[in-house]
Amino acid sequence: MKILAIESSCDETSMSVIEDGHIDLGTVILSQIDIHKSYGGVVPEIASRSHAESITIVLEEVLTKANVTMDEIDAVAVTYGPGLIGSLLVGLIAAKTIAYIYDKPLIPVHHIAGHIYANNLVKKMEFPLIALVISGGHTDLIYMEENYSFKKIGGTLDDAVGECYDKVARVLGLPYPGGPSIDKLAREGNDTYKLPLPLNDDSYDFSFSGIKSAVINLVHNEEQKKNAIRNADLACSFQNKVVEILTKKTIKALKEYHVKNLVVAGGVAANSAIRKSLEEECLKNNFNMTVPPILYCTDNAAMIGAAGFFAYQKGIKADLNLNAKANCALGENI
Repeated sequence: MKILAIESSCDETSMSVIEDGHIDLGTVILSQIDIHKSYGGVVPEIASRSHAESITIVLEEVLTKANVTMDEIDAVAVTYGPGLIGSLLVGLIAAKTIAYIYDKPLIPVHHIAGHIYANNLVKKMEFPLIALVISGGHTDLIYMEENYSFKKIGGTLDDAVGECYDKVARVLGLPYPGGPSIDKLAREGNDTYKLPLPLNDDSYDFSFSGIKSAVINLVHNEEQKKNAIRNADLACSFQNKVVEILTKKTIKALKEYHVKNLVVAGGVAANSAIRKSLEEECLKNNFNMTVPPILYCTDNAAMIGAAGFFAYQKGIKADLNLNAKANCALGENI
């Protein structure tokens, strides 16, 4: 089964052709990072306009890259939410138009389900499993008993981990996006600054607003004292605390749910320190861990096609009344 997948929830215009939920026949990702870099973050109106300008070009390119025609496509999968409403609408309108013109089934895919199923492009996902979803907009722990069955057991109460990285990077004068910048700088520093361990409790929830504020206050106080900030050390201290709490709660979930399989997903899954810490703890505890390659960590349509295949098998389809949702829970009825 060949699925044409469309992802436009934020600042990447992406399309893919995915076969049987795990074979990437062709993926095109048009990133807007260079456009938004000067603003220090994604500007929603600019993002949606860029999607509108490029969506047809990306469609032509992905069909050429995958060497398929629309007659060979069996269904169209699209991200309907969550995300920037203007950006989502561009991809959704394109998907509904294609589905209508070529008489193809329309498969609605939740953005987070897509991130999780990016792992199926690496190896067949084994159940039950725990999914740690870490991105610019999400920090969630999801329990999955079987394919396309999602139970959220914990999540961020405020800032997502990727959002926190971006804000701390801005304080340190590092370029957007902040995650890769801090990850690189942290490898050059030492853990010398005292920072709090975020929401260190027995729940599966996360909170990163406190450590973000702690970094901002620390920098402000040091500047008032006319002390130079050792950026590499502060980046290292900050990242170590984030890595520690993510690892601690994820391993706790695996143990308490008696699960042997961990999948890590989302843009922050590209972080080298987080990967290393989770890999080490999984090795100690005899857990199986899967992380997608960098290409499939950030927003991409391949993950939407992978998830769309299993959604279709579950009988999840939509009609042309499908609308975009800026906020929506994973697993909710559409």
